Amino acid sequence: MKEFRMMTALAAVCTLGVTSAAADDIKVGVIAPFSGPFAQYGTQYQQAIEAYQALHGTTVGEHEISFIYKDVGGVNPDQSRALAQELLIRDRVDYLAGFTFTPNALAVGPVITQSETPTVIFNAATSAINKESPFYLRTSYTLPQVSIPAAQWAFEQGIRTVVTTVSDYGPGIDAEVSFKTAFEEQGGQVLDSIRMPLATTDFTPILQRVKDDAPDAVFTFLPGGPPTFSYTKTYNENGLRDAGIAFLGTAETEEVNLQGLGDMAIGLNTVYHYSPAHESEANRAFLTALTDLHPDAVANWASVGAYDGVHLIYEMVKATGSDGPAAIEAVSSLKWESPRGPLEMDPETRTVIQNVYIREVARDANSGLLQNVEKGVIATVGDLGWTQ
Repeated sequence: MKEFRMMTALAAVCTLGVTSAAADDIKVGVIAPFSGPFAQYGTQYQQAIEAYQALHGTTVGEHEISFIYKDVGGVNPDQSRALAQELLIRDRVDYLAGFTFTPNALAVGPVITQSETPTVIFNAATSAINKESPFYLRTSYTLPQVSIPAAQWAFEQGIRTVVTTVSDYGPGIDAEVSFKTAFEEQGGQVLDSIRMPLATTDFTPILQRVKDDAPDAVFTFLPGGPPTFSYTKTYNENGLRDAGIAFLGTAETEEVNLQGLGDMAIGLNTVYHYSPAHESEANRAFLTALTDLHPDAVANWASVGAYDGVHLIYEMVKATGSDGPAAIEAVSSLKWESPRGPLEMDPETRTVIQNVYIREVARDANSGLLQNVEKGVIATVGDLGWTQ
């Protein structure tokens, strides 16, 4: 009976998708955490969406674009799927977006495939997500996309031994496997691979284990928010740098909590696809619009993932209205200038091809604030995990 109700609901979604295609109003459902320890993601998505609409308006041709926000809390795939069904059936949305965590994104795959609803991932970074439905598009990144360049850059710097420490879920495993494979291919050695439960709050025992292993560097990935701040603070306070163990991360010096790390963060290196310190007209326009609307806003990868995700949705609406399959096809090779640099959709992976930056924490001479300064670039990197 439960399966029958599910099929009936999905059939209703398909019918609604057809009838809403002719409407002037285009609705976008955004599923994200707006409460709990990761609520900052939802806030940043909404702020970036409002910044995009401030710069580009709320209409595309004859279509008025509006957004409906749903709070999924944290990692909750069942709730994510339920919210997607609610948005499609009750709210009659034409597009879905958001999705901070991999399990939440994966949970809606069967729903969006049945309803043929383009779904733009603002953050979730496990490479395999997009293989689960032809209606996923991703404007964030994947962990192999930044972890493999990190491994290559580390070896170029003379680092020969590494311990990897990653959160024990899809993106973390992607990061670990990608880094380890690329590092060892060059002749480096991974002395230890530590997978940390998502619920970990005390990183002292883990980093003591790293210190005991005495590698040249520690490579890490954790979901942005309280875990990254706690991990990086523990690295700083427990003498790993003094022991000669270099820090190498992805987003662990993330901007929302960066100032709280203080001077001990100066010199920490990360390899990632965006920094608010990026020098370009597109980035300045984005940051100006963002802070004009929200003076206390702090931009990071979540902000730019949402901003570019809205751009992708606008381009799909411009091309096809709300015809799902045609919308996917219309943007399959789309190119544009993002606040992070040049972007291009990969028609095979449906993830952006983008620059990856070598970043170092430094204090800005004008504002006195800490920032992730770009000191190198690896150009036009696609999803390097697609064929793994």
